[in-house]
Amino acid sequence: MRILFDQGVPVPLRTHLAPHTVTTAYEKGWSQLRNGNLLNAAEEESFSIFLTTDQNLQYEQNLRDRSIAVVILSTTSWPRIKLATEAVLLVIQSAQSGQFSVVEIP
Repeated sequence: MRILFDQGVPVPLRTHLAPHTVTTAYEKGWSQLRNGNLLNAAEEESFSIFLTTDQNLQYEQNLRDRSIAVVILSTTSWPRIKLATEAVLLVIQSAQSGQFSVVEIP
């Protein structure tokens, strides 16, 4: 599965998501793209999952006709996310295209 990290997602998380292929928006040169345009670019490149920490995205975007799933992390804190990598992986593996999923990280 191809996963695209949004700007706020801690890059060290990528090592915990094997065997999935992880790329960052920065690496793709998409740092200036926002919301809908970023989702469009991700879909055009056949990403399955868009991983973000932007909790407002689910209120700003409609995924009904999209082929990508959006997974939202409830924090940007790497130490907290690191402790919840199994939960993140489970949500990613069960994410459905055209839907938002939120990972609540204590």
